[in-house]
Amino acid sequence: MATSLRRTTLTLPTAPVGPDNPLPALRPLDEVHRVDDHTRATLPADMARQVAYAPLRSVLPVRLRDGYGRDRAPAALDAIVLENDQLRVTVLPGLGGRVHSLVHKPTGRELLYRNPVLQPADFALNGAWFSGGIEWNIGATGHTTLSCAPLHAARVPAPDAADGGAMVRLWEWERLRDLPFQVDLWLPADSAFLYVGVRIRNPHHLPAPVYWWSNIAVPEDEHTRVLAPADEAWHFGYARTLSKVPVPEWDGADRTYPLRGAYPADYFYEVPDGARRWIASLDADGGGLVQTSTDLLRGRKLFVWGAGPGGRRWQEWLTEPGTGGYAEIQAGLARTQLEHIPLEAGEEFAWLEAYGPLTADPAAVHGPDWAAARRETETRLEAALPRAAVDAAYAAWRPYADAEPVERLATGSGWGALEIERGGFQLPGTPFDPDTLGEEQEPWRRLLRTGALPDWEPGPQADPGASVVAPAWRDLLEAAPSTAAAEYHLGVAQWHAGDRAQAERSWERSLRCAETPWALRCLAVADATSGHPARAAERLLRAVRLLLASAAAPEPEAPPVLEAAGTGQGVAPRREGAGQGAAVSPAEGVGQGVAVSLAAPPVAADPAALETAEAALGREAILALLAADRADDARAVLDGLRPAIRARGRFRLLRAQVLLAQGDALAARAVFDEGFEVCDLREGDEALSDTWYAIVERLATGSEDPLTEEARARTHAEHPLPAQYEFRMRPA
Repeated sequence: MATSLRRTTLTLPTAPVGPDNPLPALRPLDEVHRVDDHTRATLPADMARQVAYAPLRSVLPVRLRDGYGRDRAPAALDAIVLENDQLRVTVLPGLGGRVHSLVHKPTGRELLYRNPVLQPADFALNGAWFSGGIEWNIGATGHTTLSCAPLHAARVPAPDAADGGAMVRLWEWERLRDLPFQVDLWLPADSAFLYVGVRIRNPHHLPAPVYWWSNIAVPEDEHTRVLAPADEAWHFGYARTLSKVPVPEWDGADRTYPLRGAYPADYFYEVPDGARRWIASLDADGGGLVQTSTDLLRGRKLFVWGAGPGGRRWQEWLTEPGTGGYAEIQAGLARTQLEHIPLEAGEEFAWLEAYGPLTADPAAVHGPDWAAARRETETRLEAALPRAAVDAAYAAWRPYADAEPVERLATGSGWGALEIERGGFQLPGTPFDPDTLGEEQEPWRRLLRTGALPDWEPGPQADPGASVVAPAWRDLLEAAPSTAAAEYHLGVAQWHAGDRAQAERSWERSLRCAETPWALRCLAVADATSGHPARAAERLLRAVRLLLASAAAPEPEAPPVLEAAGTGQGVAPRREGAGQGAAVSPAEGVGQGVAVSLAAPPVAADPAALETAEAALGREAILALLAADRADDARAVLDGLRPAIRARGRFRLLRAQVLLAQGDALAARAVFDEGFEVCDLREGDEALSDTWYAIVERLATGSEDPLTEEARARTHAEHPLPAQYEFRMRPA
């Protein structure tokens, strides 16, 4: 059978991802995969160097995605199916290009863990993520910010097109590192292996840090064993320690069986130089999935949830009752996921992966001799797909990596098109067409063409607009006319660059142009970061009041729209010293007598967007007021939010924390007893358990006096954390 490629829809019970958080992500990442300087000093020199190389300060310019809930309803998802006699591959281009399913047709076996629902949870770098399938993690340590975002997709010529081969290309502009990438899914006719060609390009003039891990969810039960060509691994637990351990036996258990540990953990296998790169997950009968690649993709990893209550609760949280569990086998550019690798200017990383079924002798796979188990697995892999065949497939794919799309199958974001317009980059094979530009990019396109960023429209504003932070855009903002919007976005870009003092000055200028919740909130983050919690709380209180008041007030009549030619001279004054040494270069032909509006088009505030902004600002204000010992004001803010927000699980937790801070531990306990779900609970977040035990300790003492260690242990034993709130990923 020749390979077929078709578009279809897949219907799944789905909790919508919801709106993006309008507040820029100024705060440091709470990514759990970090180690301290003491641990880093114990690592091999090359690993230590890459662990310390270019860590993210925040996820700017990407926006946080925390607007999802847990109410699921059937929804039709766009899908692409690639199929031959051996395999049927289902891809979701609108959800990060996730490979949702990989079915071995002769046996009818699903090779992946296929989640029967789409339930977002707070695991991606920017929030929303869902479990299952194969995901393509790029950017920085963690699940990609594109987990729930659309990618561009197209049909492209395949190396074996003459024999009926077909290839699906996925591509996008990754904004954390400002790099374009592509994933080519190629299923040759009659092949039992899906080939995946990946390329990351650096079109800039300076080196860029790169992170890549292909993450494969596989079914697990008590007989599942994960095998890789290694006798040692780097173990990372959620106590944030990284240490080398033996494989397979460590600390009294065979850790290659995912359910033989109590807590979630990562095992990064130390694959010897020169060894073939592969990893497999095999069941009691010796069957399952194998992944292999060309040598550039050197790392292999096993992630386990463990058999403890926290890991089991997370697995339940991510799907529906009755669904089996899963583990993750992964492949990456570095030995561990704590590392980033430099990609030189004008260069690219490219490699080829292969995914397919594997059957091995179960007696050998599950026998006590680890070397024999590995040898049996690798021998069967070599018979099914020789290492030389993978290298040959890579060589065959490389000339087609530049092939232009034949048919568009899905459309991603407009950010790549904006960067192409600004930088004039030539990226054969991955066109970022101008017709993909949208509302988010339009203000920045105007800045590029006119030298002026459109200001905010008077009246209620539910969203300050998405920011861009790359140095070239920062230069344009510094030279732009001074308006509330321009100064605000300039401050965000300066903050991202580490220039905190200049960022604060820009936000102060924004406030002088117009008092907005957005600049107030940014200054509050700056205050909190510099050790001024009282001032931060006051600013956030003012920001919330301003937002609530503006949402309740009638919209003022919009002033006349200003028109300007060229770069906007005479429309608004430049900030003192702006633009000196930073030239603005409008696109050729623009500004020669062409009128361009410098004001945003008048748009009525969207009620749903106002609710999103109210929830985001309200949450930050309540936490800031609690940190400043202003529990009564925190209660007033909470009570002033609309009922739909107060009913959310996140705000039920905040109510318990406010009540505890006000001294009413009994009422705080009642909130927990009534029950709630924090939909956006973050991976590794222990707020639920911390709050619960703070409440029961207060009830035990009747005061704020600390308990002795003996009394604390007794109180915790007498009042254990209810199972519904047990999400701890490390020993208590």
